[in-house]
Amino acid sequence: MADATGSPGPKAWGDMTVEVAMSVMAGARIGYLPVCDEDDLCTGLVTQAQLTVVRDSATYTDRLRLRDLTGPCPTASAGTVDTGYAA
Repeated sequence: MADATGSPGPKAWGDMTVEVAMSVMAGARIGYLPVCDEDDLCTGLVTQAQLTVVRDSATYTDRLRLRDLTGPCPTASAGTVDTGYAA
């Protein structure tokens, strides 16, 4: 069953750390996560590639939260999101 983001897969919340989000993506074998608010509505999107760049930067700390990184939530279906991975 799809949630309010329109995506049936895993999702994240703004207070989730970069490391936890990367772990969720690795476990689910996906390249992106919709970031949801407390009402389960999509507020943004983070990709594996984006989180890797952030984690590898000199300014990275383990306190960095997704709410500090997210871009706009796509309006298209999750199947059309560019995840950075070849199909």
